[in-house]
Amino acid sequence: MLAPLANVTDAAFRRVIATYSKPAGPHVMYTEFVSADGLVRANKEGKEKLMRDLVFTDTERPIVAQFFTATPEHMEKVATLARELGFDGVDINMGCPDRTIEKQGAGAKLILNPHLAQELVAAAKRGAQDIPVSVKTRLGYNKDILEEWLPAILKAEPAVLTLHARTRKEMSKVDAHWDRVKRAVEIRNELGSKTLIVGNGDAKNLEDARQKAKESGADGVMLGRAIFGTPWLFDEAKKPELQERLAIAVEHTKLFEELLGDIKNFAIMKKHFKAYVEGFPGAKELRMELMEAKDAAEVEKIIAAFSSSSH
Repeated sequence: MLAPLANVTDAAFRRVIATYSKPAGPHVMYTEFVSADGLVRANKEGKEKLMRDLVFTDTERPIVAQFFTATPEHMEKVATLARELGFDGVDINMGCPDRTIEKQGAGAKLILNPHLAQELVAAAKRGAQDIPVSVKTRLGYNKDILEEWLPAILKAEPAVLTLHARTRKEMSKVDAHWDRVKRAVEIRNELGSKTLIVGNGDAKNLEDARQKAKESGADGVMLGRAIFGTPWLFDEAKKPELQERLAIAVEHTKLFEELLGDIKNFAIMKKHFKAYVEGFPGAKELRMELMEAKDAAEVEKIIAAFSSSSH
């Protein structure tokens, strides 16, 4: 599965991934997280902006809309909206460590409030009706409380539980604890729950993901940071040459400008340039030039100049 990454797996990048990773996969894609409170309460302009995070094409299917909120009533409304928009599932973010989101009692803060977490799943199910509801969370907040937290959330019977195998406190600073994903699978089995357990954290590529799934018994693996600069990640047969890699970077940049240029800062593309442009002679210089680019036209020009000079 392709992880929901804020300001990364946006409509533009997902479309590029769908183009270069199909037909192999990913088996499921997620949108970036979207504020349920914003969708319910924002003014017309604010709502329209948030709705742009929920734009997708059929090439990205199956696709799940991810939301964050601490208000069950809002969760129900956005789950209804996701169903009406044609999404294949609804996911509740219960793992994001962002302070502004935690201040609202949402994201990782929900780990400290199992009762509210259960209410949110129930509300999402009411709104989603026939499409599955899933949860993405962590091992715990300040410490690993998997043994208490997991049974509480399984009680609400989400279709899938994705476990980022670190605590909120650990962020991504330590290696993911895949032995705890294995423990999560055991707990699920002991409880006789039908919820699928998906592991997340440090999977480098599909081969590594398969190994992690095998060792932990997880039903699936979610890949996040591994997708940077490799939108073809889910198609193992594809190993693009440098020129094609750079052409994909240009295509990605143009799509970003076309789909999101009026509402998102072009600087968001910089982290992608860092990933696309590495590991070949002249990469550092090219990267430095791209960091200064103001728009897609400039990016295309810089890459064209590099390609003709390196031939």
